[in-house]
Amino acid sequence: MSAASVSVQRLEFAYPSGARVLHGVDLEIAAGERVAVLGPNGAGKTTLMLHMNGIHLPQRGAVRIGDTEVTRSTVADARRRVGVVFQDPDDQLFLPTVGEDVAFGPRNHGIRGAELDARVDAALTRVGLERERDAAPGRLSLGQRRRAAIATILSMDVDVIVLDEPTSNLDPAARRDLTRTLAEVDATIVVVTHDLPYALELCPRSVILDGGRIVADGRTSDILADDGLLRAHGLELPWGFDPRLPRPVPAPGAETPLSRPSVGD
Repeated sequence: MSAASVSVQRLEFAYPSGARVLHGVDLEIAAGERVAVLGPNGAGKTTLMLHMNGIHLPQRGAVRIGDTEVTRSTVADARRRVGVVFQDPDDQLFLPTVGEDVAFGPRNHGIRGAELDARVDAALTRVGLERERDAAPGRLSLGQRRRAAIATILSMDVDVIVLDEPTSNLDPAARRDLTRTLAEVDATIVVVTHDLPYALELCPRSVILDGGRIVADGRTSDILADDGLLRAHGLELPWGFDPRLPRPVPAPGAETPLSRPSVGD
């Protein structure tokens, strides 16, 4: 897998209802970079995400993946290069077995035979689900289903992975598994999340999107340490969490301050 840059230039978008969601967004992401997109509900985060692989197309402005602008004529290429992992993995797992789901994307792009089998095996191994190839997706835990959804993207050999709220409803063990999976992926990664500690754990850089505009862009640790900035844009760290403290590297099976549930959870 390779990586590609993402360039969003003066992007504007409104839904058919007339609600204008993006107001001239500019965002440059280097190939191989890991960036979190933070912001309150209704800020336009998911709308921005859906422009990156052509689910939405710009009404004004432009989105480029590498050197290719995402347009009606290039949308098929954009969807081959940019994989989106939705918040609900059941939106991506709809076939009788996990292996069939992981094979779906490359099969649609003409991959067959031994190469297809190799892609499925490699993707499932990378997310630790090689033994679940013949399992029904509905029999997996939520954490396993989320990793299976990531495998459906890895099998496409994409350049960019965009994840929408990847830690939503995950227990600490599943969260650690997800972190290890993403840490080993050689791709540009964009994470749309309300989970501020996870943004710090995975992404050195974060942007805040609010009111359809980028209002902050910098090191995740610096952004999360700015209490006034967070309050101004409806963001809040968990009680007692200090982004300025060094974060331990989690050993397999170990809990960390980022994954440990608080009393009463």
